[in-house]
Amino acid sequence: MTTDSTSPALRRITGALFLIGALAFATAATILSATFDWPDILREPADVVLSNFAAGGPSLVWTWFATAWTYAILAVPILLLPTVLGLRDNAALWVATFAGAISVVLALIGFLRWVFVVPPLAQMYQEGDVANRTALAAAWLAQHQFGGALLGEHLGQLLGIGWSITLSIIIIRTRVLPRWLGLVGLIVSVLYFLNQGDILATPAFLCSTSQASLGVRAGDSGLLPLA
Repeated sequence: MTTDSTSPALRRITGALFLIGALAFATAATILSATFDWPDILREPADVVLSNFAAGGPSLVWTWFATAWTYAILAVPILLLPTVLGLRDNAALWVATFAGAISVVLALIGFLRWVFVVPPLAQMYQEGDVANRTALAAAWLAQHQFGGALLGEHLGQLLGIGWSITLSIIIIRTRVLPRWLGLVGLIVSVLYFLNQGDILATPAFLCSTSQASLGVRAGDSGLLPLA
């Protein structure tokens, strides 16, 4: 059921939040890429990742903080979208909407690891001896696989893809927005889904038993959020 009672102001606010969130995240992610070689550095061994993180100092932590919360902005317009589109009675869209919002939360967890979890690991790694560094490398790998690859990337991206596909199909069927937007959304969703192959190419799947036990690799995936 489609209605046209949505306030024009709410539509403008929702569109502005999508734009602001996307541009703010892109800016923060660009700075992160320039200062920390993200996401390519995530393919490096723990020694490289943790040493470079420690060298980045507080400014790098704040860059991760900004990257996390600028991405989180997207949860607000995602939740507003059913109302803005006049599809508040569309159950499928609401299910997809909550999936999309949860996707943002999971990505937020993945980003905020670098604010609350990685800094003490990096500091202890710099101060530790060989035995301690081996243990810390394993701890790094465990939190990276769980908080990054599993929550932030795998589950987060799958929920985001589900939201995107559902929204695209609804756009095509109801024509609440131009149909070409729905078609583009489906194409982007498929391409985004193919990235799951890179996410699965992690030490848990690819490393030999000895490599996995030592936990010397940082991971073979990078956080690739929305969009």
